[in-house]
Amino acid sequence: MENSTHTVIEFTRELHTCDINDKSISESTVRVIWAYHHEDVGEAGPKYHESNRGTKSLRLLNPEKTSMLSTAIPYFDLVNQDVSIPNKGTTYWCQMFKIPMLQEKHHVIKVEPVIQKGHESLVHHILLYQCSSNFSDSVLDDGHECYHPNMPDAFLTCETVIFAWAIGGEGFSYPPHVGLSLGTPLDPHYVLLEVHYDNPTYKEGLIDNSGLRLFYTADIRKYDAGVIEAGLWVSLFHTIPPGLPDFRSEGHCTLECLEEALEAEKPSGIHVFAVLLHAHLAGRGIRLRHFRKGEEMRLLAYDDDFDFNFQEFQYLKEEQTILPGDNLITECRYNTKDRARMTWGGLSTRNEMCLSYLLYYPRINLTRCASIPDIMEQLQFIGVKEIYRPVTTWPFIIKSPKQYRNLSFMDAMNKFKWTKKEGLAFNKLVLSLPVNVRCSKTDNAEWSIQGMTALPPDIERPYQAEPLVCGASSTSLRGNVCLELLLSFVVLGSSLSTRSLWP
Repeated sequence: MENSTHTVIEFTRELHTCDINDKSISESTVRVIWAYHHEDVGEAGPKYHESNRGTKSLRLLNPEKTSMLSTAIPYFDLVNQDVSIPNKGTTYWCQMFKIPMLQEKHHVIKVEPVIQKGHESLVHHILLYQCSSNFSDSVLDDGHECYHPNMPDAFLTCETVIFAWAIGGEGFSYPPHVGLSLGTPLDPHYVLLEVHYDNPTYKEGLIDNSGLRLFYTADIRKYDAGVIEAGLWVSLFHTIPPGLPDFRSEGHCTLECLEEALEAEKPSGIHVFAVLLHAHLAGRGIRLRHFRKGEEMRLLAYDDDFDFNFQEFQYLKEEQTILPGDNLITECRYNTKDRARMTWGGLSTRNEMCLSYLLYYPRINLTRCASIPDIMEQLQFIGVKEIYRPVTTWPFIIKSPKQYRNLSFMDAMNKFKWTKKEGLAFNKLVLSLPVNVRCSKTDNAEWSIQGMTALPPDIERPYQAEPLVCGASSTSLRGNVCLELLLSFVVLGSSLSTRSLWP
């Protein structure tokens, strides 16, 4: 179909062809390669595209669930005002906002990013936190760099993530029976907008006005939505050796945490309807695994071709129930072949994360369900015998053996000569270590299980996925992949077959 502004090409291909020259189309990210010439194809065939080409990461089997909103539906913006971005690689900027005063309960039904034009690669991700309500409007003064020693104390009360957006993602619409509650005593009065700016070329003079737009309604839906952050607690104890093509980390949302929180709040369980998987530059794949009484359930979400520049909520095809005593594991794969030094868990995009954000209903008092691996057993692997105690410096200092004496544990792990064999052995060790449980409520409170030590689950029956059948089409998609391409784009490349485009 073609009109004065658009050319639409619709074509069909089996999701799994079993042809070694074809890429299977799954729920993971797919890179679509496109090219076009501004003139239509003539008798001599298509003309060379020259510079009119590019790539786009898409999740072809997870299209956005767009909801037709009335143009009259109210919204409010939470956007930064003329933030001066420092000329350094990574900046986390925090700004508190007061939610508009509502006389009765409302539901947010859609959230959209508001990214300043030209800053699409500068704004890496945005988190929105609920803060304590016991403030005056004086906390709404100028923003401040997050996680800074001089950061305002009020920011420390903002622990509950209520929305997450990451680079490449589009707007998010809640399902018709769920909304993000506003206007009641339990709902946020003050929120913290955390924007992660990624400035790897250290550009100077950048001024940004990006943030989020929230659409809301007084037409209350049946359930209030909540968000749980699950995975590896972000810390230096998350360690990834250099030079490895495939290293695996696991963050545990333990049965002990889910048992205590769900039994107290919702014994019949909660229902997950969307998931955002999050890692940084070394990330290659993420899976959110689900276990019940030793048996692995179907994956809650996965992306085996993770793209750092394309992270968005995946809508689940069917809502999944999490019951008291279930386990969740966020499993991340990393590639550090191009790195000569250790990669650490941390906030910078050159550090790493391994997190899942679960959108669910009904809302309960559980905001983080995560774990930290034991650091001392990791250090024993490289031969560390003793550290200086009491610990008075960070990172802490090693006492023995001699080759590591007076080095920080970070320097010691960088000094160790990592080979592929050593890296594989270290990976096997780390995955078997006891973990420290993190189990957090709102307002910086903790469930009693917080801080205890737990073992990784004993998986008696791993999930067996159905084998791929050659020529099988998705029942929901019926094998059709439709791309709307502006200005007579011609789709090229190995990601999608193009033979059907030409006569």
